[in-house]
Parts: sequence; C-alpha cells; structure tokens
Amino acid sequence: MSEANVAEFEEVEKVLTQYIVVRIGSEKYGIDIGYVDNIVRMQKITKVPMAQDYFAGIINLRGEIVPVMSIRKKMGLSEDVFTGKSRIIILKVEERGNLGIIVDEVREVITLSEDDIEKVSNGGSSHGTPKQSFINGIGKNGEELISLFEINDIISEKENSNSN
Repeated sequence: MSEANVAEFEEVEKVLTQYIVVRIGSEKYGIDIGYVDNIVRMQKITKVPMAQDYFAGIINLRGEIVPVMSIRKKMGLSEDVFTGKSRIIILKVEERGNLGIIVDEVREVITLSEDDIEKVSNGGSSHGTPKQSFINGIGKNGEELISLFEINDIISEKENSNSN
C-alpha cells in the first residue's frame, strides 16, 4: 500500500519554475528567475565603441563593470524609450559573468508548472523573426499568455542561432 501512495505522490509532484514577467513594447515575456541576479533602475550607460549595435554599453554596478544589452534591438524591435518603469535586469550567466538587459517594465513574479508551458520549436532555422528565435515556450498564467525567453539564445554573440 505504501508503494501505491509513493507512486501517486510522484505523479502529483510537478516541476515548478518561477519567472519574472517583463514588458517589452506591448508584449509580456518571462525570464527564468534562476538566471536573474538583480534588477536595477535605469542609470547612465556608457557607450562602447565598435560594439554590436544591440549592446547599449556598460554600467558600473557596485564597482563591477557590467555589459548592458538592448533586448529590443536584439529582437529587431524599435529603439529603447526609457521611462520611470524601465529597468536593467542583471542576468548571471556561468560562462560569461553578469550581463544586463534593458526591459520596459518589470511586472510580477509568477510560478508555472510544466503543464502550464507549451514548448515551441524553432528547429534551429534562421527564418522567421529574430524575436521568435529567442522564445522556447509559451506560459499560460490564468487567461494570460507569456512568451518565455531562452536566455542562452538571447545572450549568444551570434545573430542567428543555428544550434539543434
């Protein structure tokens, strides 16, 4: 009888992942909270000559120099427009150290189970919009749909990812 209870318990136990929901333009995106080190207000970003156009520059964060990327430009969207709600999300990426990405607004933290996430496949192709290649799933939070970022594809140096 105890084995049956264990099997039931294992079936009920689902992997839950927390996401920070951000707004970029009119759309909402989720960033796996495991990648997030810090969220800071907009501050002076120092331009870096000869950098890719989607790199906004660098910031000094408590004595550490952190590169900052315009996720809008990387996704092929319009220029960043900074408001009082604009934030820089500091991502911790093992092989590369910290990296900041600019978002229009940080909305909330949500928890999604595997069942709440519809995986999307890009097949490693370079056609479609750049925006689509950075999404690895669609999260269902009640009636709301949230595109979930594939952080490793966003921070990749390559313009079009051909992995897979």
